[in-house]
Amino acid sequence: MTTVSNLFRSLLLSVLLSFVTPLLFLGGMLGTLLTVSYIPGIAVLGQMGQELVLSFLSTFGEGYPVQGMLTIGVTCAMVGGLFDVFNFYLYQDVRSQ
Repeated sequence: MTTVSNLFRSLLLSVLLSFVTPLLFLGGMLGTLLTVSYIPGIAVLGQMGQELVLSFLSTFGEGYPVQGMLTIGVTCAMVGGLFDVFNFYLYQDVRSQ
């Protein structure tokens, strides 16, 4: 029973971290570009970068950037969960030998 509880605890943590990491990365990138857009002289670069990131996110979100961020986050969470299950399977296989 402890093996199953260890699997679910590890899986939950992996999925949570895999979901939050791309959201923090994209949010940090947008925040940095927003800050740069207020600096005179390079404001155009910040605005252009912000528009590019928002259009990239809109592509994955059917026109809505927030939905695009959630889509990317859920996809990364599923991949992180699959990697964790695979790692757990390999660890069990090595331990049984």
